[in-house]
Amino acid sequence: MNIEAKNYDSEFCGSLPLHNINLIQPYGYLMVLDRDTLSVIQVGENIEALLGISPQNLINNSLSNFIPLSETELLKTRLSSNITDAIPFHLTIKDKQEQTRPCIAILHAKLEFLILEMEEVSGKKAFVDVIQDLKFAMAAIDQAGTVQEACEFSISELKKFSGFNKIMMYKFDENWNGTVIAEVSDERLEPYIGLTFPASDIPKQARDLYLKNPYRLIPSRLYTPVRLYPVRNPVSNSFLDLSDCNLRGVPSVHLEYLGNMDVMASMSTRIIVRDKLWGLISCHHHTEKMLNYEERAVFELLSSIISTKITSIETKDKFDFRNALRQTRGKLLEYIYTDKSFARGLLNHEPNILNLLSAGGAAVIENGVLSTIGAVPKEDDIRNLILWLQNKGIDRVYAESNLSDKYDHAENYIDTGSGVLVIPVDIRRGDYIIAFRHEVIRTVNWGGNPEEAINFEPDGKKYHPRNSFRLWKETLVKTSEPWHSDELAIAEEIRNFIFEFSSKYIHN
Repeated sequence: MNIEAKNYDSEFCGSLPLHNINLIQPYGYLMVLDRDTLSVIQVGENIEALLGISPQNLINNSLSNFIPLSETELLKTRLSSNITDAIPFHLTIKDKQEQTRPCIAILHAKLEFLILEMEEVSGKKAFVDVIQDLKFAMAAIDQAGTVQEACEFSISELKKFSGFNKIMMYKFDENWNGTVIAEVSDERLEPYIGLTFPASDIPKQARDLYLKNPYRLIPSRLYTPVRLYPVRNPVSNSFLDLSDCNLRGVPSVHLEYLGNMDVMASMSTRIIVRDKLWGLISCHHHTEKMLNYEERAVFELLSSIISTKITSIETKDKFDFRNALRQTRGKLLEYIYTDKSFARGLLNHEPNILNLLSAGGAAVIENGVLSTIGAVPKEDDIRNLILWLQNKGIDRVYAESNLSDKYDHAENYIDTGSGVLVIPVDIRRGDYIIAFRHEVIRTVNWGGNPEEAINFEPDGKKYHPRNSFRLWKETLVKTSEPWHSDELAIAEEIRNFIFEFSSKYIHN
């Protein structure tokens, strides 16, 4: 199938209120407390399994009735510090029968109330074992010299540590489609390495939640959701915002999606690069699988370490790229200054404008004279393109990687000019510098047909995720390699230089 690039992000999926699902998973307990009295104002209906008290009877009871005085004081001290980050601590819960149960608790301090998540301590690893796991993983990640190596080392160490059947590194592109760029898996789950999944699989609403919560654990897709009591939060008089809660329930469509993948348990950990969601570490298991808090904390810490490593590598690569551009730009500006002509300066030396902009060809119009280098469209096509640019009134650097989508006549030369970068020198005179990039025919290996992300039932209300992830090939045509933001910035610097010197040297 030959088509042009398409955005597969889903407005429908991205509008679903995932943070207001008002349900939690049953691997932990949730309380909403009054900030001043620590009295329970809302609670997960499974709380009776922990305290031996029904949700209805727990309302208006203070948490201090169920934990030692020292822990109550510690909780109040933490609240008085105004620390907003969710920090874990130990609580010793005393139930109705006076039996104590050690729990890991996470406190979320909100403006009007507190949200307390609790999990019973189980299978706790010794501190030295956790540190050992971390050090091994950190040492492996530190050895990486490229982003690909960092991703491969990371998931390999995490699989050893966690025991998931499959761990993948999932990287987002500019349209939020995600490609599996690294994978380590056993034979029980289908491999996805090299496959791309449409943005609708992880819509905007879900992506935004990863900026608030470092990981997402689903120990079993067959869990029974736990409701909150009362249903509406008494303070806000609305559903409770569970954005930053680990226990937040999972929409049924995602659980069905996991089932279609033959996955019972999953965990996803974010990768943040320059304050933006770069990708996810996605873990799958074919049976139920629970990770305790300490194990999840290792994932959280390693996600930060991996994010830092990828940021460092990309920053170095970006610096090297920019430095190379600046060196070439410096030589070209010197040529222009010496030749007293931007056409001769850009075209008649080594390096030339093709080297600067990684272009296959370029056309320079100076005082109405057309000069070219490399593979370019016919002269009439270039002249018509200039008329189109003049009519559009473009007076700043303009770039397109799919010119024919904006300018119909570009269909005539997609082999040489699928992409253009235009530097306007003098619109009135028709002086332009135009760099061309040839068409790059690219095949995307999708994990299933991206057009079938959501399947509605006849009533138009109930819907289901796609149930096939088999290879589905899409061929993208009429598109060049995209122009890098640093190339656009360098082009603008070239334009400013020529504008400054043209009136003194070129138009005399």
